[in-house]
Amino acid sequence: MSARRPFTATYIMANRRNAATYVGMTSNLRARVWKHRNGTYDGYSKDKGCTLLVWYERHERVVEAIRREKRIKGWKRDWKLKLIEDGNPGWADLAADWFPVNDPNWEPPLEED
Repeated sequence: MSARRPFTATYIMANRRNAATYVGMTSNLRARVWKHRNGTYDGYSKDKGCTLLVWYERHERVVEAIRREKRIKGWKRDWKLKLIEDGNPGWADLAADWFPVNDPNWEPPLEED
């Protein structure tokens, strides 16, 4: 995903398998994941250390992503865990290779939403 254009997405961050999860939406997933990893946002995801991207879904329109986010936030915990495990059974960090390591010229992605 390194040089690709931003896209609108609903996503789930976690701190580890079967533990705390955070559901959100953004029009720039790469930038949002960077902010979660660096603790930019105060609140639940920062307090719980939700830095692993374990699930996301692309959307054509922002309104669709918002609708999906609200729907998932209303789900029972077991349903959210099943959603993650259906697409990512090992709870791998889907953004593990999105950000370069030890590159002095690299700057974090900008987020406009």
